[in-house]
Amino acid sequence: MPRVKKIPLRMCVGCQEMKPKKELIRVVRTPQDSVEIDPTGKLSGRGVYVCPSKECLKKAVKAKRLDKALQRTVAQEIIDSLLQELKD
Repeated sequence: MPRVKKIPLRMCVGCQEMKPKKELIRVVRTPQDSVEIDPTGKLSGRGVYVCPSKECLKKAVKAKRLDKALQRTVAQEIIDSLLQELKD
């Protein structure tokens, strides 16, 4: 009988739903204190996950959940670059 592989779930800071890690975008605060988008999911630092939808990102920004989760005020240009990367 094959072993069932556990799918890692993460919570989106926008919609607050648990989703498979692979479906979400990771935003990370690096040890150098810069906030970046982490396409590999392997950068070191404090990570936070967002659904790949502009709706979720806007919710996370509006409720300041992105700032709270990263324990840092996220610069507008990072939010803008995230919005550009997102579809819909």
